[in-house]
Amino acid sequence: QVQLVESGGGLVQAGGSLRLSCAASGRDFRTNYMGWFRQGPGKEREFVAAIQWSSGVTYAADSVKGRFTISRNNAENTVYLQMNTLKPEDTAVYYCAASRQYWSGSYYITTTYPYWGQGTQVTVSS
Repeated sequence: QVQLVESGGGLVQAGGSLRLSCAASGRDFRTNYMGWFRQGPGKEREFVAAIQWSSGVTYAADSVKGRFTISRNNAENTVYLQMNTLKPEDTAVYYCAASRQYWSGSYYITTTYPYWGQGTQVTVSS
């Protein structure tokens, strides 16, 4: 069973930075994509960024391009989300997600990911 544990959320002023981490564990963990999604108050869960695990190719939503960067450490089965120039509209619970190894669905939709972390709150004050 795959487990994902996020850390690094918190309260930050607009313009500030945070770095989220997500550590994956489980017997013989393998994945094709790992992604970050977020869910703001009263909103649906939305795609933030994803990384193709073997190649390192990254993808980001238009709303965060140029501000957020996803990266990974294959040896430690950890994915990161560096968030810079944060805005109040970035306030949300951020979730880490992992696909199965041979899944080739779209990286930006939630149904690609059967494994999810518990979420970490990010609050950006104005």
